[in-house]
Amino acid sequence: MAFPKTRMRRLRATHQLRGLVRETQLAAQDLIYPLFVAEGISGREPIWTMPGIERLSITEAVAEAGSAVALGIGAVILFGIPATKDPEGSGAYDDDGIVQLATRAIKAAHPDLIVVTDVCLCEYTDHGHCGVVRGLTVDNDATLDLLARTAVSQARAGADIVAPSDMMDGRIGHIRAALDEADLTQTPILAYSSKFASAFYGPFRAAADSAPAFGDRRGYQLDPANGTEAVRESLLDVEEGADLLMVKPALPYLDIIRRVKELTQLPLVAYNTGGEYSMLKAAAAAGYMDERQAVLEALTGIRRAGADIIITYHAKDAALWLT
Repeated sequence: MAFPKTRMRRLRATHQLRGLVRETQLAAQDLIYPLFVAEGISGREPIWTMPGIERLSITEAVAEAGSAVALGIGAVILFGIPATKDPEGSGAYDDDGIVQLATRAIKAAHPDLIVVTDVCLCEYTDHGHCGVVRGLTVDNDATLDLLARTAVSQARAGADIVAPSDMMDGRIGHIRAALDEADLTQTPILAYSSKFASAFYGPFRAAADSAPAFGDRRGYQLDPANGTEAVRESLLDVEEGADLLMVKPALPYLDIIRRVKELTQLPLVAYNTGGEYSMLKAAAAAGYMDERQAVLEALTGIRRAGADIIITYHAKDAALWLT
């Protein structure tokens, strides 16, 4: 209909009308809160690259998980920082490793909270790469067994979902087979399927002390220019048995979120990374924008693009603002 019969502004006139016709909803239960659990520390240690985020002892991780529960956040994802590292990242698949111990403690204290565990070796290897290194190359196939051992160990410790973030070819099928063989058939796999080689990971690498000692991860993470390749990665993970898929980072890859969601119809997680978090924090601290409005707008945009769930360091603040 032509103007003036059609006036789009009619349904924008009040807060109540805008809420009534809002197409995209954002709620605390849509968020996953990342926790960095560190071995050999007491209390909390600030992370200079991510204001407001800290490395936590197990006791403090349990407390932080409790604060997430109180805000209505339904899940946390754990990243471990071991006291020692070695070439094969043995701390990742140690049954008494930092993530396994933290998982048991959090599930004991908060049994209804979903605990997701990161399945990767980069935090545990002394070279910082996501797999076994031969010369200057990550050996894809030699890494698969270690990833499978990690996933099984974490699931036995009580992880509700295991999340491989390594980007090795074939790891979803390998992990699925290992979980099934260990009688863990009910453990879902969240596949970091579209994980791009991104500058936005810088704050995380400082937090987890996981920067590569040589080279970079472009040989196994996705080229930021390649959208169709990201879709192919997702479809391969579906074939191998993934239960949920992920796109990481989120804000620079909203088009990938939409394409993957439409083509797979699986539950889709978007990782709002440390770099995305820190740039908004820095801009807000400088007075360039209103933090609350900017964060909620960014998270809503990620949901609107097609993400069902968002991993975000803003989770606690966003949950508080949303209530």
